[in-house]
Amino acid sequence: MFRKRGSLILCGTFLFITWNAILVLLLWGRPSPSQPGGEHGEVAERPTNDMMEDVLRMADTFEAELEMQKEILMQIKNQQALWEPSNGNGPKVVVQRQPVIPVLVIACNRVTVRRCLDKLLELRPSADLFPIIVSQDCGNAETAEVIRSYGNQVVHLKQPDLSDIAVRPEHKKFQGYYKISRHYRWALNQVFKTLSHSSVVIVEDDLEVAPDFFEYFQALLPLLKSDPSLWCVSAWNDNGRDGYVDPGKAKLLYRTDFFPGLGWMLLRELWEELEPKWPASFWDDWMRQPEQRRNRACIRPEISRSLTFGRKGVSLGQFYDKYLRYIKLNTEFVPFTKLDLSYLKEETYREHFEKEVYSAPVVTYEDVKQGQLKGTGPFRLQYSSKDSFKVLAKNLGVMDDLKSGVPRTGYRGVVSFISRGKRIYLAPPPGWTQYDPTWS
Repeated sequence: MFRKRGSLILCGTFLFITWNAILVLLLWGRPSPSQPGGEHGEVAERPTNDMMEDVLRMADTFEAELEMQKEILMQIKNQQALWEPSNGNGPKVVVQRQPVIPVLVIACNRVTVRRCLDKLLELRPSADLFPIIVSQDCGNAETAEVIRSYGNQVVHLKQPDLSDIAVRPEHKKFQGYYKISRHYRWALNQVFKTLSHSSVVIVEDDLEVAPDFFEYFQALLPLLKSDPSLWCVSAWNDNGRDGYVDPGKAKLLYRTDFFPGLGWMLLRELWEELEPKWPASFWDDWMRQPEQRRNRACIRPEISRSLTFGRKGVSLGQFYDKYLRYIKLNTEFVPFTKLDLSYLKEETYREHFEKEVYSAPVVTYEDVKQGQLKGTGPFRLQYSSKDSFKVLAKNLGVMDDLKSGVPRTGYRGVVSFISRGKRIYLAPPPGWTQYDPTWS
């Protein structure tokens, strides 16, 4: 097949050159109107109308032919772009490569990492495009044996520094958070510096993923690379409990100012920015500070593409029993790589989102809580202070905590969710400009 394609390219090039050579010879062979003619040296007659028509017809034909030859040349060029030399062993086909997106699994001492890895391997469309790297901390032998059992299906890295970290006395109970931050730093350096990848999706060992998890990140990588107002893509919706999302809108995606984590993608350029100042502990809350976020947003889905099954951990099940265990995991495969995702670009998204939010009718908490909303929605429920936000959020069942003033899932202060089948925008007053970091 390779030899056949090479012959076609050479043949096309030969025909192009030959045809143009014939055209040039024909034009040179025509007598000039001012050229002396015949054996007696008479001067040729002035061009007649028929001769002028012939010349114009030939010019049109020549122009059309040039256009056709230009198109042929472009086709040849495009074909040649698929080939590259292979050290004298004949031409080598270079397929237009899709980017490699490794999945980094952060592991410690949970043998249930098997559940995470089994699902990743089951759903992974390509081992070449999505290599799975398991970085293990803690030195737990049983967990290490589980990871080793996957052989060459995964890359098993072991964090070498298992020592305790010196912390001030009041932080002794947070030793685990310090070790996690140290592990993240080491693991991301392995991915970006040692293995030289340009992007990565991070999951922890207690996450299960949706059928379109890989499709989701593959489709959004180009947007993340091209839009400087984005800094991550997350598979997670903090308010994604069953009943709080629209089950009919699996393809709906949002921009959010809140860093979600729990299955998220970043680029090497971001890591080069963050790594020199990486915190000793509580790395996720550190990411949510204005100094790191720098007014950038993440992409997140309406329906989560990840689900945590790890109640036990350093957080001691914080939020798990009340929120996390009820998160709805998407079950419908959405072909994101075939969808137009340009609506997520900053200017387009902001204009449309704000128009939809602030053109929605304002309703009261009682109307929402009692299910007395009339119409299909959406509806706007307005808050005006930190306290009013927390009261409304808590009473309506969405997460009420704020980090550096940003509510979970919030975009420009607005939290979107479903209540009794209606779309609600819990929103600040019109004219919102910025977050107040004291709202924490």
